[in-house]
Amino acid sequence: MNDIMAQPAVDYDIAIIGGGMVGALLARLLASGEAGWRVAVIDASELSEEASAHYQSEYDNRSTALSAGTVELFQRQGLWQRIGQHATAIREVLVSDRGHLGGARLSAQERGRSALGYVVENAWLAPCLREAAQADVHWLAPVRVEKIAPGPHSMTLSLAGESAPPAISCRLAVLADGGLSGLHRQLGIEQQRRDYDQQAIIANVSFERPHQGHAFERFTPLGPLALLPLDERPEARRAALVWTLPPERAEAMMVAPEAEVLAQLQRAFGWRLGRLTRVGQRQSWRLALVEASEQVRSRLVLLGNSAHYLHPVAGQGFNLSVRDTAALASLLNRAYREARDPGELVLLNQYWRKRQWDQTLTTEMSDRLVRMFSNRRPGWMALRHLGFLGLDWVPGAKAGFATQTMGLASGRSGAGLISLETNE
Repeated sequence: MNDIMAQPAVDYDIAIIGGGMVGALLARLLASGEAGWRVAVIDASELSEEASAHYQSEYDNRSTALSAGTVELFQRQGLWQRIGQHATAIREVLVSDRGHLGGARLSAQERGRSALGYVVENAWLAPCLREAAQADVHWLAPVRVEKIAPGPHSMTLSLAGESAPPAISCRLAVLADGGLSGLHRQLGIEQQRRDYDQQAIIANVSFERPHQGHAFERFTPLGPLALLPLDERPEARRAALVWTLPPERAEAMMVAPEAEVLAQLQRAFGWRLGRLTRVGQRQSWRLALVEASEQVRSRLVLLGNSAHYLHPVAGQGFNLSVRDTAALASLLNRAYREARDPGELVLLNQYWRKRQWDQTLTTEMSDRLVRMFSNRRPGWMALRHLGFLGLDWVPGAKAGFATQTMGLASGRSGAGLISLETNE
């Protein structure tokens, strides 16, 4: 056991670089227990006062799907009472393959639950998480970390921002900035990228008929699409769309008139909710499996999209990061009780060993699902269709699939069927 009191003084025990949903959640989990770590969050974005108090549900707000496992964590932490005020329950998930009969229907009622998961607009979820953490941590914003200098007993972070000191030191730096800052490359940590040669279009859409809390996963010859219900009202007709297409088709849909987009989307999705009536502001980005070559070093942890970014069709991204975050916070809070240095490599390797199995299983499952349902060869299309039929024919298959998609598979895998997050 290391005596942290014998080491040189630092400004903070733990510095979290990135104040998005993952960084804010970690700050909350570290601050909500009995541990007395001195925690700083360094965020490049402006910090709004009581942002959630001014929340409005706008048509084009982006959303995140939360698995049942993530919701249970939020409930244990006392977060769900507020977040759940503007959450839409997923009561059924319908999975289908365009051009084939059958499919799979997953029902919360059949599982004895009120919901398979929930959909929350990022404009509500993100500020709720930030505000839950702010009371007990030092929040530096808008501040950028320009350089990380490792040392034997601490990390030195060079900062830029009007109200920021030129540098701070910490025993542990957690990189939760989505991988966008380039700090990982500065440290010699590369991101391994497997391009899927696909592009995702994100938008909100409206239908002729109410969605009734139903989510849809539709596999087509050009790529999968997902629709998540938005708004709890019985008459709600708005859904969040992730539409995966070859890059050239996606680029065409990004600039096409609304009427053409609606017609093409109607052809791909079908008529389960009647006629499509509106498509909102469109966003698009290339899809790939991205994994950091290292997730832990002495005095460093990569978390969230900095550690791994998955294809949204499998819905693992944010919910996998939630499980990582919960495991890291639990280990660090225990380390405080044992008077251990939060940045010691032996401790951080314990976190990595604990999370490696779940990450590997989740990543491989996501990657195989993408490759199987993006393959246009007739043999593969027949195999995946048989897989759909097997969910209804094989005893326990549907229940097992539902457990995976709800994020309740022994806490190790399955984080939600569909996911819309683009960053943290």
